[in-house]
Amino acid sequence: MKLRIVQSTLLLLPVVWALSACSSLPSAGPNVRSVEADAAVKVASADKKAGANIDYVLVDINKALLRFVSETVSTSLAGGFGGGRGSVPSLPLGVGDVVQVSIFESQSGGLFIPSDAGSRPGNYVSLPQQTIDRSGTISVPYAGRLRAAGRPVEDVQSDIENRLANRAIEPQAIITKISSRSAQVSVLGDVREPTKVELTEAGERVLDVISEAGGLSAPGTETYITLQRRGRSATIHYDHLVATPTENIYVAPGDTILVDRERRTYLAFGASGLNGRFDFEESDLTFGEALGKAGGLLDARADPSQVMLYRVVSKSLLTKLGVDVSRFNAESIPVIFRANLRDPSMFFAVQKFPMQDKDIIYVTNSDSVELLKFLNILNSVTSTAAGVPSDAVAARDAVRELRP
Repeated sequence: MKLRIVQSTLLLLPVVWALSACSSLPSAGPNVRSVEADAAVKVASADKKAGANIDYVLVDINKALLRFVSETVSTSLAGGFGGGRGSVPSLPLGVGDVVQVSIFESQSGGLFIPSDAGSRPGNYVSLPQQTIDRSGTISVPYAGRLRAAGRPVEDVQSDIENRLANRAIEPQAIITKISSRSAQVSVLGDVREPTKVELTEAGERVLDVISEAGGLSAPGTETYITLQRRGRSATIHYDHLVATPTENIYVAPGDTILVDRERRTYLAFGASGLNGRFDFEESDLTFGEALGKAGGLLDARADPSQVMLYRVVSKSLLTKLGVDVSRFNAESIPVIFRANLRDPSMFFAVQKFPMQDKDIIYVTNSDSVELLKFLNILNSVTSTAAGVPSDAVAARDAVRELRP
Protein backbone atom coordinates (compact mmCIF):
# COMPACT_ATOMS: atom_id res chain seq x y z
CA MET A 1 0.00 0.00 0.00
CA LYS A 2 2.79 2.42 0.93
CA LEU A 3 4.53 1.65 -2.33
CA ARG A 4 1.36 2.50 -4.26
CA ILE A 5 1.06 5.85 -2.44
CA VAL A 6 4.65 6.75 -3.25
CA GLN A 7 4.18 5.76 -6.87
CA SER A 8 0.98 7.79 -7.12
CA THR A 9 2.70 10.79 -5.57
CA LEU A 10 5.50 10.59 -8.10
CA LEU A 11 2.96 10.42 -10.87
CA LEU A 12 1.22 13.56 -9.52
CA LEU A 13 4.35 15.71 -9.41
CA PRO A 14 4.57 16.34 -13.20
CA VAL A 15 0.87 17.15 -13.25
CA VAL A 16 1.23 19.63 -10.39
CA TRP A 17 4.23 21.21 -12.11
CA ALA A 18 2.37 21.51 -15.39
CA LEU A 19 -0.65 23.06 -13.70
CA SER A 20 1.48 25.58 -11.83
CA ALA A 21 2.85 26.80 -15.15
CA CYS A 22 -0.48 26.71 -16.94
CA SER A 23 -1.71 30.15 -18.00
CA SER A 24 -5.34 29.08 -17.82
CA LEU A 25 -5.38 28.87 -14.01
CA PRO A 26 -6.91 31.80 -12.10
CA SER A 27 -4.41 34.52 -11.20
CA ALA A 28 -4.40 38.15 -10.07
CA GLY A 29 -1.59 38.97 -12.47
CA PRO A 30 1.63 37.71 -14.07
CA ASN A 31 3.84 35.40 -12.04
CA VAL A 32 7.50 36.03 -11.28
CA ARG A 33 8.69 33.85 -14.16
CA SER A 34 6.73 35.91 -16.70
CA VAL A 35 7.95 39.17 -15.22
CA GLU A 36 11.59 38.11 -15.35
CA ALA A 37 11.27 36.56 -18.82
CA ASP A 38 9.71 39.67 -20.40
CA ALA A 39 12.08 42.20 -18.80
CA ALA A 40 14.26 44.06 -21.30
CA VAL A 41 16.92 44.70 -18.65
CA LYS A 42 17.27 42.93 -15.34
CA VAL A 43 19.21 44.50 -12.45
CA ALA A 44 19.86 42.13 -9.57
CA SER A 45 22.36 41.67 -6.78
CA ALA A 46 25.34 39.50 -7.62
CA ASP A 47 24.99 37.83 -4.25
CA LYS A 48 21.52 36.31 -3.99
CA LYS A 49 21.89 36.00 -0.23
CA ALA A 50 22.88 39.61 0.28
CA GLY A 51 19.29 40.92 0.24
CA ALA A 52 19.03 44.70 0.22
CA ASN A 53 22.67 45.08 1.29
CA ILE A 54 21.71 47.37 4.18
CA ASP A 55 23.69 46.98 7.37
CA TYR A 56 21.73 47.48 10.55
CA VAL A 57 22.09 47.23 14.31
CA LEU A 58 19.96 44.96 16.53
CA VAL A 59 19.27 46.40 19.99
CA ASP A 60 17.26 44.69 22.71
CA ILE A 61 14.93 47.00 24.60
CA ASN A 62 15.84 47.25 28.28
CA LYS A 63 15.76 49.67 31.19
CA ALA A 64 19.08 51.32 30.29
CA LEU A 65 17.92 51.99 26.72
CA LEU A 66 14.80 53.89 27.79
CA ARG A 67 16.85 56.71 29.27
CA PHE A 68 18.35 57.52 25.87
CA VAL A 69 15.41 56.99 23.50
CA SER A 70 13.11 59.06 25.72
CA GLU A 71 15.25 62.13 25.10
CA THR A 72 13.37 64.28 22.61
CA VAL A 73 15.52 66.14 20.11
CA SER A 74 13.91 69.37 19.01
CA THR A 75 15.24 72.70 17.84
CA SER A 76 14.40 75.71 19.96
CA LEU A 77 13.05 79.07 18.83
CA ALA A 78 14.31 80.79 21.96
CA GLY A 79 17.70 79.11 21.68
CA GLY A 80 18.04 79.99 18.02
CA PHE A 81 16.76 83.55 18.05
CA GLY A 82 16.26 84.68 21.66
CA GLY A 83 13.50 87.10 22.48
CA GLY A 84 11.56 84.88 24.84
CA ARG A 85 12.01 87.24 27.75
CA GLY A 86 12.90 90.88 28.26
CA SER A 87 11.41 94.05 26.86
CA VAL A 88 9.43 94.40 23.67
CA PRO A 89 11.74 94.81 20.66
CA SER A 90 11.73 98.29 19.18
CA LEU A 91 10.31 98.94 15.73
CA PRO A 92 12.43 101.50 13.85
CA LEU A 93 11.08 103.30 10.84
CA GLY A 94 11.58 101.52 7.53
CA VAL A 95 11.25 101.88 3.79
CA GLY A 96 7.59 101.85 2.78
CA ASP A 97 6.23 103.17 6.08
CA VAL A 98 3.64 105.91 5.74
CA VAL A 99 4.19 108.70 8.29
CA GLN A 100 2.80 112.10 9.15
CA VAL A 101 4.96 114.85 10.67
CA SER A 102 3.39 117.48 12.96
CA ILE A 103 5.40 120.53 14.08
CA PHE A 104 4.52 122.59 17.15
CA GLU A 105 5.74 126.09 18.02
CA SER A 106 5.53 127.72 21.43
CA GLN A 107 3.71 130.81 20.09
CA SER A 108 2.21 132.20 16.92
CA GLY A 109 4.09 134.29 14.44
CA GLY A 110 6.79 131.75 13.94
CA LEU A 111 7.87 129.79 10.90
CA PHE A 112 4.83 127.53 10.71
CA ILE A 113 2.25 129.25 12.91
CA PRO A 114 0.83 132.54 11.53
CA SER A 115 0.10 135.56 13.71
CA ASP A 116 -3.66 134.93 13.64
CA ALA A 117 -3.22 131.49 15.20
CA GLY A 118 -5.65 132.34 17.95
CA SER A 119 -8.42 130.94 15.80
CA ARG A 120 -6.57 127.64 15.35
CA PRO A 121 -7.08 124.59 17.56
CA GLY A 122 -3.40 124.64 18.54
CA ASN A 123 0.01 126.04 17.66
CA TYR A 124 0.97 123.26 15.28
CA VAL A 125 0.82 122.29 11.66
CA SER A 126 0.45 118.77 10.23
CA LEU A 127 2.36 118.08 7.06
CA PRO A 128 0.86 115.83 4.37
CA GLN A 129 1.37 112.10 4.81
CA GLN A 130 4.41 110.73 3.03
CA THR A 131 6.02 107.38 2.41
CA ILE A 132 9.62 106.74 3.37
CA ASP A 133 11.24 106.31 -0.03
CA ARG A 134 13.67 103.69 -1.27
CA SER A 135 16.61 105.80 -0.12
CA GLY A 136 15.12 105.72 3.40
CA THR A 137 14.43 109.46 3.67
CA ILE A 138 11.53 111.86 4.25
CA SER A 139 11.23 115.55 3.43
CA VAL A 140 10.36 118.33 5.91
CA PRO A 141 10.05 121.98 4.75
CA TYR A 142 13.01 124.14 5.84
CA ALA A 143 14.70 121.04 7.32
CA GLY A 144 15.40 119.32 4.02
CA ARG A 145 15.60 115.56 3.52
CA LEU A 146 16.27 113.45 6.58
CA ARG A 147 17.28 109.81 6.87
CA ALA A 148 14.46 107.94 8.59
CA ALA A 149 14.77 104.24 7.71
CA GLY A 150 16.41 102.18 10.42
CA ARG A 151 16.12 104.92 13.04
CA PRO A 152 13.77 105.11 16.04
CA VAL A 153 10.96 107.66 15.79
CA GLU A 154 12.44 109.63 18.68
CA ASP A 155 15.76 110.12 16.87
CA VAL A 156 14.11 111.42 13.71
CA GLN A 157 11.91 113.81 15.75
CA SER A 158 14.97 115.16 17.53
CA ASP A 159 16.77 115.63 14.19
CA ILE A 160 13.87 117.68 12.81
CA GLU A 161 13.79 119.88 15.91
CA ASN A 162 17.52 120.59 15.70
CA ARG A 163 17.32 121.58 12.05
CA LEU A 164 14.42 123.98 12.69
CA ALA A 165 15.78 125.44 15.93
CA ASN A 166 17.14 128.63 14.27
CA ARG A 167 14.00 129.25 12.22
CA ALA A 168 10.96 128.22 14.25
CA ILE A 169 9.97 129.27 17.77
CA GLU A 170 10.98 126.43 20.13
CA PRO A 171 9.89 123.80 17.60
CA GLN A 172 8.80 120.32 18.61
CA ALA A 173 8.14 117.54 16.12
CA ILE A 174 5.88 114.48 16.42
CA ILE A 175 5.95 111.66 13.87
CA THR A 176 2.87 109.46 13.62
CA LYS A 177 3.00 106.08 11.86
CA ILE A 178 0.00 105.77 9.59
CA SER A 179 1.02 102.31 8.40
CA SER A 180 4.09 100.26 9.14
CA ARG A 181 4.72 98.28 5.98
CA SER A 182 8.33 97.58 6.88
CA ALA A 183 7.31 95.87 10.15
CA GLN A 184 5.27 92.98 8.86
CA VAL A 185 5.40 89.23 9.41
CA SER A 186 4.20 86.68 6.86
CA VAL A 187 2.18 83.72 8.17
CA LEU A 188 1.86 80.89 5.65
CA GLY A 189 0.94 77.23 5.48
CA ASP A 190 -1.76 75.37 7.37
CA VAL A 191 -3.55 78.38 8.86
CA ARG A 192 -7.10 79.44 8.11
CA GLU A 193 -6.17 82.82 6.58
CA PRO A 194 -2.55 83.15 5.37
CA THR A 195 -1.69 86.81 5.66
CA LYS A 196 0.81 89.50 6.50
CA VAL A 197 0.53 90.75 10.06
CA GLU A 198 1.56 94.35 10.79
CA LEU A 199 3.54 94.58 14.02
CA THR A 200 2.88 97.18 16.67
CA GLU A 201 4.90 98.71 19.47
CA ALA A 202 3.05 96.43 21.89
CA GLY A 203 5.07 93.49 20.60
CA GLU A 204 3.65 90.37 18.99
CA ARG A 205 4.78 86.83 19.72
CA VAL A 206 4.65 83.73 17.50
CA LEU A 207 1.26 82.57 18.79
CA ASP A 208 -0.12 86.10 18.43
CA VAL A 209 0.57 86.29 14.70
CA ILE A 210 -0.73 82.73 14.17
CA SER A 211 -3.94 83.85 15.87
CA GLU A 212 -4.10 86.90 13.57
CA ALA A 213 -3.99 84.46 10.64
CA GLY A 214 -7.09 82.67 11.93
CA GLY A 215 -5.35 79.92 13.86
CA LEU A 216 -4.43 76.42 12.75
CA SER A 217 -6.35 74.58 10.06
CA ALA A 218 -4.87 71.21 11.10
CA PRO A 219 -4.65 69.28 14.39
CA GLY A 220 -2.09 70.76 16.75
CA THR A 221 -0.60 67.33 17.45
CA GLU A 222 0.50 67.05 13.80
CA THR A 223 1.60 70.66 13.32
CA TYR A 224 5.11 72.12 13.30
CA ILE A 225 6.01 75.81 13.42
CA THR A 226 9.05 77.09 11.52
CA LEU A 227 10.42 80.59 12.06
CA GLN A 228 12.61 82.01 9.28
CA ARG A 229 14.67 85.12 9.99
CA ARG A 230 17.53 86.58 7.95
CA GLY A 231 18.58 83.29 6.42
CA ARG A 232 18.21 81.23 9.59
CA SER A 233 15.36 78.96 10.63
CA ALA A 234 14.20 76.86 13.56
CA THR A 235 11.32 74.41 13.86
CA ILE A 236 9.28 73.44 16.90
CA HIS A 237 6.24 71.25 17.50
CA TYR A 238 3.09 73.29 18.05
CA ASP A 239 2.14 71.49 21.27
CA HIS A 240 5.61 72.11 22.67
CA LEU A 241 5.36 75.78 21.70
CA VAL A 242 2.05 76.11 23.56
CA ALA A 243 3.31 74.23 26.62
CA THR A 244 6.59 76.18 26.86
CA PRO A 245 6.04 79.95 27.25
CA THR A 246 9.75 80.72 26.79
CA GLU A 247 9.53 79.34 23.23
CA ASN A 248 6.76 81.80 22.36
CA ILE A 249 9.25 84.49 21.40
CA TYR A 250 8.72 87.96 19.96
CA VAL A 251 8.64 88.12 16.18
CA ALA A 252 10.65 90.71 14.28
CA PRO A 253 10.01 92.67 11.08
CA GLY A 254 10.58 90.53 8.01
CA ASP A 255 10.04 87.21 9.78
CA THR A 256 8.22 84.38 8.04
CA ILE A 257 6.16 81.89 10.05
CA LEU A 258 5.52 78.58 8.28
CA VAL A 259 2.79 76.38 9.77
CA ASP A 260 3.19 72.86 8.43
CA ARG A 261 1.08 69.79 9.08
CA GLU A 262 3.11 66.59 9.13
CA ARG A 263 0.89 63.53 9.28
CA ARG A 264 2.68 61.11 11.60
CA THR A 265 2.15 57.44 10.81
CA TYR A 266 3.68 54.04 11.43
CA LEU A 267 3.41 50.65 9.73
CA ALA A 268 2.56 47.28 11.28
CA PHE A 269 3.29 43.93 9.62
CA GLY A 270 3.48 40.27 10.53
CA ALA A 271 1.54 38.48 13.24
CA SER A 272 -0.22 41.54 14.60
CA GLY A 273 -3.98 41.78 14.78
CA LEU A 274 -4.10 44.38 12.00
CA ASN A 275 -1.60 45.13 9.25
CA GLY A 276 -1.30 48.50 7.53
CA ARG A 277 -0.59 52.16 8.17
CA PHE A 278 -1.82 53.83 11.35
CA ASP A 279 -2.01 57.48 12.41
CA PHE A 280 -0.46 58.59 15.67
CA GLU A 281 -3.50 60.75 16.57
CA GLU A 282 -2.03 61.37 20.04
CA SER A 283 0.96 63.65 20.48
CA ASP A 284 3.05 61.12 22.43
CA LEU A 285 2.43 57.58 21.22
CA THR A 286 4.37 54.73 22.83
CA PHE A 287 5.45 51.37 21.45
CA GLY A 288 2.88 49.61 23.63
CA GLU A 289 0.06 51.90 22.49
CA ALA A 290 1.08 51.42 18.86
CA LEU A 291 0.87 47.65 19.27
CA GLY A 292 -2.58 48.07 20.79
CA LYS A 293 -3.76 50.22 17.85
CA ALA A 294 -2.53 47.49 15.50
CA GLY A 295 -4.67 44.87 17.26
CA GLY A 296 -2.00 43.44 19.52
CA LEU A 297 -0.37 40.06 18.89
CA LEU A 298 -2.20 37.12 17.29
CA ASP A 299 -2.27 34.39 19.91
CA ALA A 300 -2.19 31.60 17.32
CA ARG A 301 0.72 32.98 15.30
CA ALA A 302 2.92 35.51 17.09
CA ASP A 303 6.19 34.88 18.88
CA PRO A 304 6.01 37.36 21.81
CA SER A 305 9.78 37.22 22.30
CA GLN A 306 10.45 38.61 18.81
CA VAL A 307 8.55 41.88 18.44
CA MET A 308 10.62 44.23 16.27
CA LEU A 309 10.60 47.98 15.74
CA TYR A 310 12.51 49.31 12.71
CA ARG A 311 13.90 52.86 12.88
CA VAL A 312 16.74 55.00 11.54
CA VAL A 313 18.60 56.68 14.42
CA SER A 314 21.58 58.97 14.77
CA LYS A 315 25.06 57.61 15.21
CA SER A 316 25.44 59.69 18.38
CA LEU A 317 22.61 57.75 20.08
CA LEU A 318 24.27 54.41 19.38
CA THR A 319 27.56 55.80 20.63
CA LYS A 320 25.88 56.69 23.92
CA LEU A 321 24.63 53.11 24.12
CA GLY A 322 28.17 51.83 23.72
CA VAL A 323 27.62 50.36 20.25
CA ASP A 324 30.62 50.08 17.93
CA VAL A 325 29.64 52.21 14.92
CA SER A 326 33.04 52.31 13.25
CA ARG A 327 31.81 50.33 10.22
CA PHE A 328 29.05 52.86 9.50
CA ASN A 329 29.96 55.98 7.51
CA ALA A 330 26.58 57.71 7.52
CA GLU A 331 25.32 59.75 10.46
CA SER A 332 21.98 57.92 10.37
CA ILE A 333 22.02 54.17 11.02
CA PRO A 334 19.21 51.59 10.56
CA VAL A 335 18.36 49.96 13.89
CA ILE A 336 15.99 47.16 14.88
CA PHE A 337 14.78 47.42 18.47
CA ARG A 338 13.62 44.05 19.82
CA ALA A 339 11.10 43.59 22.62
CA ASN A 340 10.69 40.28 24.46
CA LEU A 341 7.07 40.35 25.56
CA ARG A 342 7.43 36.98 27.25
CA ASP A 343 9.11 38.99 29.98
CA PRO A 344 6.34 40.51 32.18
CA SER A 345 8.42 43.60 32.95
CA MET A 346 8.81 44.36 29.23
CA PHE A 347 5.21 45.62 29.14
CA PHE A 348 6.31 48.51 31.38
CA ALA A 349 9.23 49.19 29.05
CA VAL A 350 7.19 49.35 25.85
CA GLN A 351 4.82 51.80 27.54
CA LYS A 352 7.79 54.15 28.03
CA PHE A 353 9.39 53.59 24.63
CA PRO A 354 8.30 56.53 22.41
CA MET A 355 7.28 55.98 18.81
CA GLN A 356 8.59 58.16 16.02
CA ASP A 357 7.17 59.09 12.65
CA LYS A 358 7.57 56.36 9.97
CA ASP A 359 8.49 53.60 12.45
CA ILE A 360 7.79 50.01 11.34
CA ILE A 361 6.54 47.31 13.72
CA TYR A 362 7.03 43.69 12.74
CA VAL A 363 5.74 40.77 14.81
CA THR A 364 7.42 37.48 13.86
CA ASN A 365 5.67 34.14 13.57
CA SER A 366 6.29 31.47 16.15
CA ASP A 367 8.47 28.51 15.08
CA SER A 368 5.53 26.20 15.71
CA VAL A 369 3.51 28.10 13.10
CA GLU A 370 6.14 27.45 10.46
CA LEU A 371 6.13 23.76 11.44
CA LEU A 372 2.35 23.59 11.11
CA LYS A 373 2.56 25.15 7.65
CA PHE A 374 4.96 22.41 6.57
CA LEU A 375 2.82 19.66 8.09
CA ASN A 376 -0.30 20.99 6.38
CA ILE A 377 1.43 20.94 3.00
CA LEU A 378 2.75 17.45 3.66
CA ASN A 379 -0.69 16.25 4.76
CA SER A 380 -2.40 17.69 1.68
CA VAL A 381 0.11 15.99 -0.64
CA THR A 382 -0.15 12.57 1.05
CA SER A 383 -3.94 12.80 1.21
CA THR A 384 -4.10 13.51 -2.51
CA ALA A 385 -1.69 10.70 -3.31
CA ALA A 386 -3.58 8.21 -1.11
CA GLY A 387 -6.82 9.11 -2.78
CA VAL A 388 -5.61 8.49 -6.33
CA PRO A 389 -5.96 4.63 -6.27
CA SER A 390 -9.42 4.75 -4.71
CA ASP A 391 -10.52 7.43 -7.18
CA ALA A 392 -9.30 5.25 -10.03
CA VAL A 393 -11.20 2.21 -8.71
CA ALA A 394 -14.38 4.28 -8.25
CA ALA A 395 -14.10 5.58 -11.79
CA ARG A 396 -13.60 2.06 -13.18
CA ASP A 397 -16.67 0.73 -11.35
CA ALA A 398 -18.78 3.62 -12.58
CA VAL A 399 -17.77 2.96 -16.17
CA ARG A 400 -18.67 -0.74 -15.84
CA GLU A 401 -22.11 0.11 -14.52
CA LEU A 402 -22.78 2.32 -17.49
CA ARG A 403 -22.01 -0.47 -19.95
CA PRO A 404 -25.03 -2.37 -21.27
